[in-house]
Amino acid sequence: MVVPLLSLHIKSLGASPTVAGVVGSSYGLLQLFSSTFVGCWSDVIGRQHSLLACILFSALGYLLLGMSTSVCLFAIARIPVGIFKHTLSISKALLSDLVSERERPLVLGHFNAASSVGFILGPVVGGYFTELESGFYLTSLICSFIFILNAGLVWMLPWSEEHTDSNENKQTTSNSKVTAKANYDLQVQSLSNGAMKYDTPLQSLWIPVVSVLKRIKSIACSDLWDIFLVRLLMSVAVMLYYSNFVLAIEERFGVKPKFTGYLISYSSTLGALAGFLLGPITRLYQHNTYALLLHSTVLTCVLIMLYSTAFSIWTVILSSTFLAFSTTVGRTCITDLELTLGGNQASGTLLGVGQSVTSVGRIIAPLLSGIAQEFSSCGPPSLGVGLALVAILIMLLNTPRYCSGRNAKLKSE
Repeated sequence: MVVPLLSLHIKSLGASPTVAGVVGSSYGLLQLFSSTFVGCWSDVIGRQHSLLACILFSALGYLLLGMSTSVCLFAIARIPVGIFKHTLSISKALLSDLVSERERPLVLGHFNAASSVGFILGPVVGGYFTELESGFYLTSLICSFIFILNAGLVWMLPWSEEHTDSNENKQTTSNSKVTAKANYDLQVQSLSNGAMKYDTPLQSLWIPVVSVLKRIKSIACSDLWDIFLVRLLMSVAVMLYYSNFVLAIEERFGVKPKFTGYLISYSSTLGALAGFLLGPITRLYQHNTYALLLHSTVLTCVLIMLYSTAFSIWTVILSSTFLAFSTTVGRTCITDLELTLGGNQASGTLLGVGQSVTSVGRIIAPLLSGIAQEFSSCGPPSLGVGLALVAILIMLLNTPRYCSGRNAKLKSE
């Protein structure tokens, strides 16, 4: 509801394009550094309390945004949102706690589809309220109220810690051969034993901090670097595809921005629908997430290349149609693969690190896009094709390692 209107509002407050860019970048930087810590924090104190805190602080941020009458207040209002708006990541971690590893891609796909519906309807509702007098302030206050309503729903949900813990223990046993997970479980066990010995308030506050830092260290020292690198490369590749989409379509084919807007909405709708097809697709691949990720990455690379070399608008429509499916499948698969390899008990930390990696992509992509556009309007997607090819090469080189691990796991089951 609010995000598409931010640039118009800060401009109405008298901010120059440079100041608006700095404020926008500060939000991305806050997300970059906070996502890992908030995700790990949810592993330490529990999903309910961390989710409630994130929702309430986000509501505070949008409330301040609804009262911002200067650029300074606008920038201050973005701080709590930039730090605590990680409700999607924590919700995904909660879902991974509650479902089995075999069901996880399907559940995450449905969750992503529901989120996509929000991204489709939100700009429409926000655009309607903006046309009213003081529309931006009204939209921000409504958004804050929705967050408070969500906090109430989270508080009233029947939280079953015993079910979550038993599910975690079951998945811990099944993934005990994974190095990152084994190291992580030992740290969790030692921390939980140590937490029983301290009773002073200072020590009780210090224990979660130490736990968070050790969890982050365990992920940083694990062998998941290639998965996170693939996430970074594909995130930047897709962002480059969209970076100058409206301008490039207009320059190459003379299409009006209104038609391009319809095309983007069409792709977003297909992406939402694709989330509901993950169940049949994963069964077709016999729940081999790595193979599905590899094939969706190859398809994404081919479709971006098709768009880069398109000679008609119909080719662009064709590539956008299938790209909506391939990117949705790829995002879900790489999240599921991170959780599978890193261990379910570290789900909050893993999702936080993944979000940080994506935030790095959001910082890098505009810079690369600007440089590539100096040469051609097709430069950004062409560069995205190159990055996608690197991601495919990395996955092909690591296929024996992941396939052998999967075969061993199937034998143990």
